[in-house]
Amino acid sequence: MQGGSRRSALYGSMNWQHEDANDFLKVKNWHDISVGGTNYAELKKADFNAPAPLDMMNISLNYDDAWLKDKMNPVFVENIRQAMMTGEPGFSFNFGDKQNETLRNACTEITSEDDSDVCNLGSVNLANVGDINEFRDVVNLASKFLVCGLIRAQVPYEKISKVRMQNSRIGLGLMGMHEWLLQRGHKYEMTDELKQWMRVYESESKRSADAHCDRLFLKRPKGYRAIAPTGTISILAGTTSGVEPIYAVAYRRRYLTDGTKWKHQFVVDGTAQALIDGGIKPENIESAVDLAGDPERRIKFQYELQKYVDHAISSTINLPSWGSDLNNEDTIMKYAETIAKYAPGLRGLTVYPDGARGGQPITSVPYEEAHAKRGVIYEDNSEEQCLSGVCGI
Repeated sequence: MQGGSRRSALYGSMNWQHEDANDFLKVKNWHDISVGGTNYAELKKADFNAPAPLDMMNISLNYDDAWLKDKMNPVFVENIRQAMMTGEPGFSFNFGDKQNETLRNACTEITSEDDSDVCNLGSVNLANVGDINEFRDVVNLASKFLVCGLIRAQVPYEKISKVRMQNSRIGLGLMGMHEWLLQRGHKYEMTDELKQWMRVYESESKRSADAHCDRLFLKRPKGYRAIAPTGTISILAGTTSGVEPIYAVAYRRRYLTDGTKWKHQFVVDGTAQALIDGGIKPENIESAVDLAGDPERRIKFQYELQKYVDHAISSTINLPSWGSDLNNEDTIMKYAETIAKYAPGLRGLTVYPDGARGGQPITSVPYEEAHAKRGVIYEDNSEEQCLSGVCGI
């Protein structure tokens, strides 16, 4: 747990051909697991902090070269169904010379086949860089900074230190990518200009890290670039997280106070508001909620970006709720065919259907509604305002 009641996570995976794969697929079907006259899904709706099986673990199935010969097998199709319904398990793709890189961190952007491996992570705020020449300088400096961390950062035990010396693994990431696209009037897609910047990102991170490792008598890195979700640090930087699109221009945020009382407030995304203040209309800001009805665009963007990233990309594809017109039993094969199409160029993929887990903290709302209600705090189940600005107390 982080920050008192905030959920942290571990990572667990299994090969798609494992004899327990079918059981693993359904291990987090909380709605099917009875407890005390109800089920875990209902408990989580009532209390987000209620314990549930593997609540603190992100799970995925590993797909290897053998899967490429039989993509639409029953295990994969059932994995698609489960992900569309509950959001888990996710998909870990490891092919060719990376087939054994099944080890991941919780957010899955770091890949390795070595036990006790470690990676020094950092992220560049793409939206705050003026031009491609400045970007080259920033990547140069950031890569050297991460290399320095290989000899300065303390690790918990000796084996990690030995593996770190062997692999020199660093992971320079990016954040603010969607803001960067919006600043230039682009949709959420790989543009020619972004490709130019990504080529600089790829080549300069390797060149500068290699040169600095040589200078410090370190082994050259086995990995250079990894794109993490950067949720908290993106908020601090005032930009969009990782490569994710803005989740929603405006949303209703639910949170717990004193460990007992649920409250909510209406929020306009800070990055979205800055763009609106700069002249962009709210309706022209494409969000993850907007793209939920066209997941192929999200997957294709990740596929194109992965060409420049040697570790993995942490990104969650938002989907409409299970049972809706665009996410139901009849759309499973379409989703399966789409993911199978791009999988050979991905390292991992996760999805989240709206409302899939109890206690979902953020729900999209119209910009006008959130703008009108900003600054007012509500008790859950109450929309009545009061003079103090806190309702229902």
